[in-house]
Amino acid sequence: MEQTTNTILMIRPINYRMNEQTAINNYYQKVLDKILPETVNVRAQQEFDAFVEKLRQIGVNVIVVSDTNEYDTPDSIFPNNWVSFHKNGDVGLYPMFAENRRLERREDILLTLEEQGFIIKNIIDYTSAEEEGVFLEGTGSIVLDRVSRKAYCALSSRADEDLFIEFCEDFEFTPVIFTAYQWVNNKRLPIYHTNVMMCIGESFAVICLNSIDDKKERKNILKHLKEDGKDIIDISEEQVNHFAGNMLQVRGKNDSRYLIMSQAAYNALTNEQVQKLEKHTNLLSSSLDTIEACGGGSARCMMAEVFLPKA
Repeated sequence: MEQTTNTILMIRPINYRMNEQTAINNYYQKVLDKILPETVNVRAQQEFDAFVEKLRQIGVNVIVVSDTNEYDTPDSIFPNNWVSFHKNGDVGLYPMFAENRRLERREDILLTLEEQGFIIKNIIDYTSAEEEGVFLEGTGSIVLDRVSRKAYCALSSRADEDLFIEFCEDFEFTPVIFTAYQWVNNKRLPIYHTNVMMCIGESFAVICLNSIDDKKERKNILKHLKEDGKDIIDISEEQVNHFAGNMLQVRGKNDSRYLIMSQAAYNALTNEQVQKLEKHTNLLSSSLDTIEACGGGSARCMMAEVFLPKA
């Protein structure tokens, strides 16, 4: 079992803008009033293309699929919320909180992967939970330690506990459940996605421990991370606000490892944190300012890891 992959699926935006349906509980989104929608989309495309180019330069196999004009899908750039790909040929399809995000799920994307020689053996589809108003947004809601077979989930309106446990049974992960909070207008509100405050690499974990208000839950997470030999890099809520938790470790050329993040995330890290991370992995950042502001998501959300076996 491997924690990192060399193949990433990314969706190039064509109508990128702030999604009013997700803004209800994604407090990282901002309205860019002074910029025309067309300009927002052009900037997002430029950021996307530059990001893909950087990934390809370090030897990551990036499969780019364009969004379509068929539906209004402003958040299609974040495919990790609706699909996950696993080493045994399983694919997970996930129920989404925002109705317009459900339109992002596309069968042709799975066919594209099969055309590239990847094997899909089994599709595990949780999307009918949407009818009950129950959600679990893929590897946004779930942060996986694929080697230790543990799945971490911060519960929120987008991450249902029962459905998460069902996922863990189906995919054979041990569930680690908690709630992570952030300050919003002087209130402690749940963070909408686990991958905003936590990232697990092969030998390290980046996590905002202060966001976990329950001491028992915090202690439990630390116990799991330590017993799996992870070097823990603790980040602040202020750093989370700059997407310093929204990172992903990938595999580049010559089997090298890179931790991928946005420029804003990198800039938010302290020198000491950077040095700690560099003991484990190379760091790569790319400017995603427009994408982060409008979408309330960052580098990790844009990359769906492909672990599927090859024909």
